[in-house]
Amino acid sequence: MDHAPDPDRTGQVAVIFVSRRAAADAAGYNAAATAMEALAAEQPGYRGIDGVRGGDGGITISWWADEAAAVAWRAHPAHAAIRERGRADWYDAYEVAVASVSRSYAWRRA
Repeated sequence: MDHAPDPDRTGQVAVIFVSRRAAADAAGYNAAATAMEALAAEQPGYRGIDGVRGGDGGITISWWADEAAAVAWRAHPAHAAIRERGRADWYDAYEVAVASVSRSYAWRRA
C-alpha cells in the first residue's frame, strides 16, 4: 500500500483478485496492469486500488462505491479484452471474490 489508507470503506464494494502468473511476457503484463489501473481510476464509483505481488502472482483489491460501479468496470470493453488476454497469456489461475464491506478501519504510523 503506497498511499494513505482510506479511513472508512464501510459500504464500499471490494473486488478481490488473487492470481498465479504464468512465466511469460512480463513486460506486456506490467504495461497492461498499469493501463488498467489508470483506466479503472477514471470510472464512476472508483474508490481506489491496493495490491501486493510476488514473483509468481499477487492479490489486488479494487474498491468501488457500490455493486453497480463494480459490475460496470467488469463490463468495460477494454477491461474485458485485457481479461481475455490474461487468460490466454499471463495467468495460470486466478480467483475473484466480490464483497460488501460491513465494517472498516485503518491505522498508519505517523
